[in-house]
Amino acid sequence: MGSQAETLVGLKDVEWEAPHAIMRIHDASSVIDMPDWQRWIATIAVLACLTYARQTPAQTPNNGPQSDLKTILEAKVKAEWEAFKRRDKKAYGDLLAEDFIGVEEDQQGTRTKMKAVSEVDAGNIYNYSLFGLSIVPIGPNAALATYELTMEFPPKAQARYLRVYVSELWLNRAGHWKIRHSQETRVK
Repeated sequence: MGSQAETLVGLKDVEWEAPHAIMRIHDASSVIDMPDWQRWIATIAVLACLTYARQTPAQTPNNGPQSDLKTILEAKVKAEWEAFKRRDKKAYGDLLAEDFIGVEEDQQGTRTKMKAVSEVDAGNIYNYSLFGLSIVPIGPNAALATYELTMEFPPKAQARYLRVYVSELWLNRAGHWKIRHSQETRVK
């Protein structure tokens, strides 16, 4: 087993003797021998405990907060690309955290907020489409947004389309969701 099982049920060691025969569990005070059917019940119980322990509030049947978060961040992601399309430095900069780090698919290394905002003027996104947006809450003030983006460039551009897979770490700071980290990977 692992440290999660030890933490959850106090197990020190689990020993399997002869497949389908007996599982021996060592805890702090004794050794328990279990026949095959009990082994399966114990295994299912441990797995159920591990699954339950790993659930976050957003994974419970009431998906209200997660649905709200998805709505908020979906709007923010669309605002991000609309700002690029319109070459709106202020709107784009307002979405980035002060300690923003971005890595684009162009292999030019990392970009700070100041560098990323300065590049908005040079952008030539004619249109774009988002696909497969997924929001994964990491905690009450953090979420991972992943999506595929197809950028369309003007008709006379050398390259007409570019598809990238984007991962963004969004943080809620003082009630405002901001991008802390963004990573683009080219998709063929």
